[in-house]
Order: sequence, then structure tokens, then C-alpha cells
Amino acid sequence: MGPGSDRRVQGMLPAALGLGPFVPCSDFARSQAFYRTIGFSVREVNERIAVVGADDGHGPAFLLQNYYVKAYAENLMLQLVVPDVRAWWAHLSALPVWEQFGVKEPRPPRLEAWGGEVAHFWDPTGVLWHVTSLPGVTDD
Repeated sequence: MGPGSDRRVQGMLPAALGLGPFVPCSDFARSQAFYRTIGFSVREVNERIAVVGADDGHGPAFLLQNYYVKAYAENLMLQLVVPDVRAWWAHLSALPVWEQFGVKEPRPPRLEAWGGEVAHFWDPTGVLWHVTSLPGVTDD
């Protein structure tokens, strides 16, 4: 085997329990309130980190950090894969949070060229969310 080679089988990772990005915010309290208002669970760990999750804290989650770099925040995109993007759209579009938090109006679902259906919303810091239903994926 040559320099830098590894005897492990490539592509065989040990089991993982989750993948949680650190999401920046410019106003920690305001961002926590925004995510609570749209229906996420929010558990503040300390003055710098809050765990934000879907499904009452038992589903996908990310770490909201009390840290802000404008260029990073405004270029960050997150994808939330859901079984029914239209149900999410009905929920999001009925909320008054867009005016309350001064963020862009969400964009309704549309079918993308790759086959998924995607709706978009932005958080108060400018992070762009892709709420996505994938072809052939349901909650069964």
C-alpha cells in the first residue's frame, strides 16, 4: 500500500446517531422565539447554544449558536426533509411570524427538476431553509 493509504474498507463508516449543524444567529433570543413560534422545540443549553428540533425534540435537530458572521449566515442553507411538503406549507403560510420577525415571506412548494418538491423560508438571521419532500419517500 502506498503513502497515505488506509487498510480500512472505503465507504464503511461506523453507525452514526445524528448530524447537527451549528446555525448562527444575530440575536439569540429573537431567533429562539422565531423557531418556537413556527413550531420547533427549543431548549437553551447555555447562553451560547440552544438545541432546536422538529417533532417535539425527538426528530431532526440543530444547534442554534449565539455567534454571528453575516457572510456565513446569509449563505447558509439547510434542508429539512419531510413526508409532505404541502402540509408544511399550509402550516408555515398560515403563521403571522413573517411580519412579526421581519423576515422574507416564505416561498410555496414547487417541483424541482431533480424530482423533489421544495418550499423555502428564511430565519431572522437570513439562513435559507429548504423544506423538501423527496420522490418516493413517505412517513410510513
